[in-house]
Amino acid sequence: MKEIKITEQEQSQRLDKFLLKYLNKASKSFIYKMLRKKRIKYNGKKGEGNEILQKGDCLQLYLSEETIKSFMEEKAIYKTERHFKIVYEDNNLLVVSKPAGMIVHPQKSSDKNTLIDQILYYLYEKGEYTPKKDSTFTPAICNRLDRNTSGIVIAGKNLKTVQAVNDAIAKRKINKYYVTLVKGNIIQQGEFVSYLKKDSEKNQVILYDNQKEGTKKIITKYKPIAYAENMTLLQIDLVTGRSHQIRAQMQKVGHCIAGDRKYGEEQWNIYFKKKFALTNQFLHAYKVVWQQCEGDLAYLKSKEWIAPLPDKLQEIYDFYFKK
Repeated sequence: MKEIKITEQEQSQRLDKFLLKYLNKASKSFIYKMLRKKRIKYNGKKGEGNEILQKGDCLQLYLSEETIKSFMEEKAIYKTERHFKIVYEDNNLLVVSKPAGMIVHPQKSSDKNTLIDQILYYLYEKGEYTPKKDSTFTPAICNRLDRNTSGIVIAGKNLKTVQAVNDAIAKRKINKYYVTLVKGNIIQQGEFVSYLKKDSEKNQVILYDNQKEGTKKIITKYKPIAYAENMTLLQIDLVTGRSHQIRAQMQKVGHCIAGDRKYGEEQWNIYFKKKFALTNQFLHAYKVVWQQCEGDLAYLKSKEWIAPLPDKLQEIYDFYFKK
Protein backbone atom coordinates (compact mmCIF):
# COMPACT_ATOMS: atom_id res chain seq x y z
CA MET A 1 0.00 0.00 0.00
CA LYS A 2 1.23 3.47 -0.92
CA GLU A 3 -0.01 6.56 0.92
CA ILE A 4 -0.03 10.03 -0.60
CA LYS A 5 -0.44 13.12 1.55
CA ILE A 6 -1.87 16.16 -0.24
CA THR A 7 0.29 19.27 -0.05
CA GLU A 8 -0.71 22.92 -0.39
CA GLN A 9 0.52 22.82 -3.98
CA GLU A 10 -1.83 19.94 -4.79
CA GLN A 11 -5.00 21.03 -2.99
CA SER A 12 -8.17 22.57 -4.51
CA GLN A 13 -8.47 20.07 -7.37
CA ARG A 14 -10.76 17.12 -7.92
CA LEU A 15 -9.66 13.72 -6.68
CA ASP A 16 -10.05 12.09 -10.10
CA LYS A 17 -7.99 14.79 -11.83
CA PHE A 18 -5.21 14.44 -9.28
CA LEU A 19 -5.11 10.67 -9.76
CA LEU A 20 -4.99 11.01 -13.54
CA LYS A 21 -1.95 13.26 -13.15
CA TYR A 22 -0.27 11.04 -10.58
CA LEU A 23 -0.92 7.84 -12.55
CA ASN A 24 -0.51 9.66 -15.84
CA LYS A 25 -0.53 6.52 -18.02
CA ALA A 26 -3.74 5.16 -16.47
CA SER A 27 -7.10 5.58 -18.17
CA LYS A 28 -10.02 7.35 -16.54
CA SER A 29 -11.97 4.08 -16.53
CA PHE A 30 -9.14 2.38 -14.60
CA ILE A 31 -9.08 5.15 -11.99
CA TYR A 32 -12.84 4.91 -11.43
CA LYS A 33 -12.69 1.12 -11.29
CA MET A 34 -10.06 1.31 -8.54
CA LEU A 35 -12.19 3.83 -6.64
CA ARG A 36 -15.28 1.61 -6.91
CA LYS A 37 -13.36 -1.44 -5.72
CA LYS A 38 -11.78 0.60 -2.88
CA ARG A 39 -8.32 -0.18 -4.22
CA ILE A 40 -7.85 3.59 -4.03
CA LYS A 41 -9.27 5.24 -0.91
CA TYR A 42 -9.79 8.86 0.07
CA ASN A 43 -8.95 9.53 3.73
CA GLY A 44 -9.43 5.82 4.45
CA LYS A 45 -12.89 5.71 2.87
CA LYS A 46 -14.40 5.04 -0.53
CA GLY A 47 -13.84 7.95 -2.88
CA GLU A 48 -16.25 9.07 -5.60
CA GLY A 49 -13.73 11.03 -7.65
CA ASN A 50 -15.44 14.42 -7.42
CA GLU A 51 -14.10 15.32 -3.97
CA ILE A 52 -12.09 18.55 -3.79
CA LEU A 53 -8.72 17.80 -2.22
CA GLN A 54 -7.52 19.80 0.78
CA LYS A 55 -4.07 20.11 2.30
CA GLY A 56 -3.47 17.19 4.66
CA ASP A 57 -5.86 14.76 2.93
CA CYS A 58 -4.51 11.22 2.53
CA LEU A 59 -4.95 8.86 -0.37
CA GLN A 60 -4.29 5.15 0.00
CA LEU A 61 -3.34 3.16 -3.10
CA TYR A 62 -3.81 -0.57 -2.51
CA LEU A 63 -1.81 -1.42 -5.60
CA SER A 64 1.49 -3.22 -6.03
CA GLU A 65 4.61 -1.12 -6.47
CA GLU A 66 5.04 -2.61 -9.95
CA THR A 67 1.51 -1.61 -10.94
CA ILE A 68 1.97 1.93 -9.67
CA LYS A 69 5.27 2.31 -11.52
CA SER A 70 3.74 0.96 -14.73
CA PHE A 71 1.17 3.75 -14.65
CA MET A 72 3.66 6.53 -13.91
CA GLU A 73 5.66 8.17 -16.65
CA GLU A 74 8.11 10.96 -15.94
CA LYS A 75 7.25 14.12 -17.81
CA ALA A 76 9.65 15.02 -20.56
CA ILE A 77 11.49 18.33 -20.62
CA TYR A 78 12.76 19.36 -24.04
CA LYS A 79 15.82 21.55 -24.28
CA THR A 80 14.68 24.58 -26.23
CA GLU A 81 15.94 27.95 -27.34
CA ARG A 82 13.80 30.73 -25.86
CA HIS A 83 12.02 32.93 -28.40
CA PHE A 84 9.42 34.55 -26.15
CA LYS A 85 10.00 37.84 -24.31
CA ILE A 86 9.19 38.23 -20.64
CA VAL A 87 6.57 40.90 -19.92
CA TYR A 88 6.16 40.20 -16.18
CA GLU A 89 7.23 37.54 -13.72
CA ASP A 90 6.82 36.77 -10.03
CA ASN A 91 6.64 33.63 -7.88
CA ASN A 92 3.15 32.79 -9.21
CA LEU A 93 3.06 34.05 -12.77
CA LEU A 94 5.05 34.20 -15.95
CA VAL A 95 3.64 36.62 -18.52
CA VAL A 96 5.29 36.41 -21.92
CA SER A 97 5.00 37.91 -25.38
CA LYS A 98 4.70 35.14 -27.96
CA PRO A 99 6.10 35.74 -31.45
CA ALA A 100 3.94 35.08 -34.49
CA GLY A 101 4.54 31.67 -36.05
CA MET A 102 4.81 29.78 -32.77
CA ILE A 103 2.07 27.41 -31.59
CA VAL A 104 1.11 27.49 -27.91
CA HIS A 105 0.65 23.73 -27.38
CA PRO A 106 1.75 20.76 -29.51
CA GLN A 107 -0.97 19.67 -31.90
CA LYS A 108 0.76 16.44 -32.93
CA SER A 109 3.56 14.32 -31.49
CA SER A 110 6.14 15.79 -33.85
CA ASP A 111 5.51 19.36 -32.63
CA LYS A 112 8.47 20.53 -30.56
CA ASN A 113 9.73 23.91 -29.38
CA THR A 114 6.18 25.09 -28.75
CA LEU A 115 5.53 27.96 -26.35
CA ILE A 116 4.71 25.60 -23.49
CA ASP A 117 7.92 23.63 -24.21
CA GLN A 118 9.95 26.84 -23.99
CA ILE A 119 8.21 27.97 -20.81
CA LEU A 120 8.72 24.61 -19.08
CA TYR A 121 12.41 24.51 -20.01
CA TYR A 122 12.85 28.12 -18.86
CA LEU A 123 11.31 27.29 -15.46
CA TYR A 124 13.28 24.04 -15.27
CA GLU A 125 16.54 25.90 -15.88
CA LYS A 126 15.61 28.37 -13.12
CA GLY A 127 14.93 25.50 -10.71
CA GLU A 128 11.26 26.46 -10.42
CA TYR A 129 9.92 23.29 -12.03
CA THR A 130 11.20 19.75 -11.50
CA PRO A 131 9.15 16.97 -13.12
CA LYS A 132 10.24 14.32 -10.58
CA LYS A 133 9.25 16.53 -7.67
CA ASP A 134 6.12 18.08 -9.21
CA SER A 135 4.66 14.86 -10.59
CA THR A 136 1.02 15.98 -10.24
CA PHE A 137 1.36 19.54 -11.52
CA THR A 138 2.83 21.09 -14.63
CA PRO A 139 2.98 24.87 -15.10
CA ALA A 140 0.17 25.75 -17.49
CA ILE A 141 -0.85 28.41 -19.97
CA CYS A 142 -4.11 30.20 -19.14
CA ASN A 143 -4.94 31.90 -22.45
CA ARG A 144 -4.20 30.96 -26.03
CA LEU A 145 -3.30 32.77 -29.22
CA ASP A 146 -3.45 31.55 -32.80
CA ARG A 147 -0.11 30.45 -34.28
CA ASN A 148 0.24 33.62 -36.38
CA THR A 149 -1.00 36.04 -33.72
CA SER A 150 1.63 37.59 -31.47
CA GLY A 151 1.35 38.97 -27.97
CA ILE A 152 0.66 38.33 -24.32
CA VAL A 153 0.22 34.83 -22.94
CA ILE A 154 -0.19 34.17 -19.20
CA ALA A 155 1.25 31.05 -17.55
CA GLY A 156 0.69 29.94 -13.96
CA LYS A 157 3.58 28.46 -11.99
CA ASN A 158 1.35 26.68 -9.47
CA LEU A 159 -2.11 25.12 -9.42
CA LYS A 160 -3.76 27.83 -7.28
CA THR A 161 -2.56 30.50 -9.70
CA VAL A 162 -3.72 28.61 -12.79
CA GLN A 163 -7.16 28.14 -11.24
CA ALA A 164 -7.35 31.79 -10.13
CA VAL A 165 -6.31 33.19 -13.53
CA ASN A 166 -8.70 30.90 -15.41
CA ASP A 167 -11.52 31.99 -13.09
CA ALA A 168 -10.62 35.67 -13.53
CA ILE A 169 -10.64 35.33 -17.32
CA ALA A 170 -14.00 33.52 -17.28
CA LYS A 171 -15.54 36.21 -15.05
CA ARG A 172 -14.11 39.12 -17.05
CA LYS A 173 -11.91 40.29 -14.21
CA ILE A 174 -9.10 40.46 -16.75
CA ASN A 175 -9.44 42.61 -19.86
CA LYS A 176 -7.43 41.52 -22.90
CA TYR A 177 -6.74 44.12 -25.58
CA TYR A 178 -5.46 43.57 -29.11
CA VAL A 179 -4.25 45.97 -31.77
CA THR A 180 -4.93 45.18 -35.42
CA LEU A 181 -4.69 46.83 -38.82
CA VAL A 182 -7.84 46.48 -40.93
CA LYS A 183 -8.86 47.53 -44.42
CA GLY A 184 -11.16 50.54 -44.77
CA ASN A 185 -12.13 53.27 -42.36
CA ILE A 186 -13.99 52.59 -39.13
CA ILE A 187 -14.97 55.98 -37.71
CA GLN A 188 -16.67 55.20 -34.41
CA GLN A 189 -16.09 52.75 -31.62
CA GLY A 190 -18.69 50.06 -31.09
CA GLU A 191 -19.44 46.40 -30.53
CA PHE A 192 -19.96 43.44 -32.85
CA VAL A 193 -22.23 40.59 -31.77
CA SER A 194 -22.29 37.39 -33.82
CA TYR A 195 -22.73 33.63 -33.46
CA LEU A 196 -19.75 31.44 -34.20
CA LYS A 197 -19.58 27.86 -35.42
CA LYS A 198 -16.28 26.07 -35.91
CA ASP A 199 -15.44 23.64 -38.68
CA SER A 200 -12.73 21.54 -36.99
CA GLU A 201 -11.76 19.73 -40.21
CA LYS A 202 -10.98 22.99 -42.00
CA ASN A 203 -9.84 24.76 -38.81
CA GLN A 204 -12.05 27.64 -39.78
CA VAL A 205 -15.09 29.36 -38.29
CA ILE A 206 -18.32 30.70 -39.76
CA LEU A 207 -20.24 33.62 -38.23
CA TYR A 208 -23.99 34.17 -38.28
CA ASP A 209 -26.16 37.13 -37.33
CA ASN A 210 -28.60 34.94 -35.44
CA GLN A 211 -28.18 31.96 -33.16
CA LYS A 212 -28.21 28.57 -34.85
CA GLU A 213 -27.67 25.03 -33.62
CA GLY A 214 -24.06 24.48 -32.62
CA THR A 215 -23.14 28.18 -32.51
CA LYS A 216 -21.67 30.20 -29.65
CA LYS A 217 -22.30 33.88 -29.05
CA ILE A 218 -19.29 36.15 -29.48
CA ILE A 219 -18.89 39.81 -28.53
CA THR A 220 -16.09 41.97 -29.86
CA LYS A 221 -15.62 45.61 -28.81
CA TYR A 222 -13.58 47.86 -31.09
CA LYS A 223 -12.15 51.37 -31.00
CA PRO A 224 -10.33 53.18 -33.83
CA ILE A 225 -6.89 54.49 -32.90
CA ALA A 226 -5.54 55.93 -36.16
CA TYR A 227 -6.24 56.14 -39.92
CA ALA A 228 -4.11 56.04 -43.07
CA GLU A 229 -4.67 55.30 -46.78
CA ASN A 230 -8.01 53.47 -46.48
CA MET A 231 -6.95 51.52 -43.41
CA THR A 232 -7.68 51.73 -39.69
CA LEU A 233 -5.63 50.80 -36.67
CA LEU A 234 -8.07 49.31 -34.18
CA GLN A 235 -7.98 48.42 -30.52
CA ILE A 236 -10.00 45.27 -29.86
CA ASP A 237 -11.42 44.34 -26.45
CA LEU A 238 -12.46 40.68 -26.38
CA VAL A 239 -15.57 40.19 -24.29
CA THR A 240 -15.63 36.53 -25.34
CA GLY A 241 -12.55 34.63 -26.45
CA ARG A 242 -13.39 32.14 -29.16
CA SER A 243 -11.12 30.60 -31.76
CA HIS A 244 -10.38 32.99 -34.68
CA GLN A 245 -12.97 35.42 -33.24
CA ILE A 246 -11.33 38.72 -34.19
CA ARG A 247 -10.18 37.59 -37.63
CA ALA A 248 -13.53 36.12 -38.65
CA GLN A 249 -15.47 39.05 -37.21
CA MET A 250 -13.47 41.64 -39.14
CA GLN A 251 -13.93 39.65 -42.35
CA LYS A 252 -17.68 39.46 -41.76
CA VAL A 253 -18.06 43.24 -41.45
CA GLY A 254 -15.91 43.90 -44.52
CA HIS A 255 -12.76 45.10 -42.74
CA CYS A 256 -10.33 42.20 -43.10
CA ILE A 257 -7.02 42.18 -41.25
CA ALA A 258 -3.78 42.87 -43.09
CA GLY A 259 -1.77 39.71 -43.69
CA ASP A 260 -4.53 37.29 -42.67
CA ARG A 261 -4.16 34.35 -45.04
CA LYS A 262 -7.27 32.52 -43.86
CA TYR A 263 -9.85 35.32 -43.52
CA GLY A 264 -8.14 38.20 -45.29
CA GLU A 265 -8.20 39.68 -48.78
CA GLU A 266 -5.60 38.17 -51.11
CA GLN A 267 -4.57 41.30 -53.02
CA TRP A 268 -4.23 43.35 -49.85
CA ASN A 269 -2.11 40.61 -48.31
CA ILE A 270 0.11 40.53 -51.42
CA TYR A 271 0.62 44.28 -51.10
CA PHE A 272 1.86 43.97 -47.48
CA LYS A 273 3.99 40.94 -48.31
CA LYS A 274 5.75 42.76 -51.16
CA LYS A 275 6.16 46.06 -49.32
CA PHE A 276 7.03 44.80 -45.82
CA ALA A 277 7.57 41.01 -46.17
CA LEU A 278 4.60 40.52 -43.84
CA THR A 279 3.70 36.82 -43.69
CA ASN A 280 1.31 36.79 -40.73
CA GLN A 281 -1.75 38.78 -39.73
CA PHE A 282 -1.29 42.21 -38.16
CA LEU A 283 -2.91 41.17 -34.91
CA HIS A 284 -1.12 41.57 -31.58
CA ALA A 285 -2.37 40.93 -28.03
CA TYR A 286 -0.69 44.01 -26.62
CA LYS A 287 -2.28 44.70 -23.23
CA VAL A 288 -3.81 42.93 -20.23
CA VAL A 289 -5.50 44.83 -17.40
CA TRP A 290 -6.55 43.25 -14.09
CA GLN A 291 -9.85 44.82 -13.07
CA GLN A 292 -10.33 42.75 -9.94
CA CYS A 293 -8.47 40.07 -8.08
CA GLU A 294 -9.01 38.27 -4.81
CA GLY A 295 -7.22 35.78 -2.58
CA ASP A 296 -3.55 35.03 -3.18
CA LEU A 297 -3.50 37.16 -6.35
CA ALA A 298 -5.11 40.27 -4.81
CA TYR A 299 -1.81 42.11 -5.33
CA LEU A 300 -2.51 42.11 -9.08
CA LYS A 301 -5.58 44.35 -8.85
CA SER A 302 -5.34 47.26 -11.34
CA LYS A 303 -2.06 45.90 -12.68
CA GLU A 304 -1.43 46.46 -16.38
CA TRP A 305 0.92 44.55 -18.67
CA ILE A 306 1.93 45.78 -22.13
CA ALA A 307 3.80 43.90 -24.85
CA PRO A 308 5.33 46.22 -27.49
CA LEU A 309 4.64 45.51 -31.15
CA PRO A 310 7.00 43.01 -32.82
CA ASP A 311 9.57 44.63 -35.11
CA LYS A 312 7.70 43.87 -38.34
CA LEU A 313 4.40 45.30 -37.09
CA GLN A 314 6.22 48.28 -35.60
CA GLU A 315 7.79 48.95 -38.99
CA ILE A 316 4.36 49.03 -40.63
CA TYR A 317 2.95 51.22 -37.85
CA ASP A 318 5.82 53.69 -38.16
CA PHE A 319 5.47 53.89 -41.96
CA TYR A 320 1.75 54.78 -41.93
CA PHE A 321 1.03 56.36 -38.58
CA LYS A 322 4.20 57.87 -37.13
CA LYS A 323 4.35 61.11 -39.06
